Amino acid sequence: MNLQESLYISFEREKQLRSYMPSNMQAEKLAEFFAVCADPTRVKILSALAMGDMCVGDIALVVQVHQSTVSHQLKTLKDKGMVVCRKIGRVAYYSLSDPSIESILNVGAERISKRASYAV
Repeated sequence: MNLQESLYISFEREKQLRSYMPSNMQAEKLAEFFAVCADPTRVKILSALAMGDMCVGDIALVVQVHQSTVSHQLKTLKDKGMVVCRKIGRVAYYSLSDPSIESILNVGAERISKRASYAV
């Protein structure tokens, strides 16, 4: 559909909407980002790391899953650029790669709590 085939909105409004929407590449990257966040264990790991750097064993303790599960999920998060790793001696410490990840989690948590209050 080109810009002049619109049936219900004005040409100017359609242009405005198209300029606001993410490009195809941006939409794919956003979908990838949210797909990574679609796993509850990864969400818990990201939430724990929002409080500060942690090693795999400590994350496993807090998230209450096996260290091998944490390691696997951290690899996914690292591959997707959501966490970074630094080593001190033989211990690897993980942290969020960007503080905006914590903000995104907080926005999601606020939305959930608002929806829960509406359901009561």
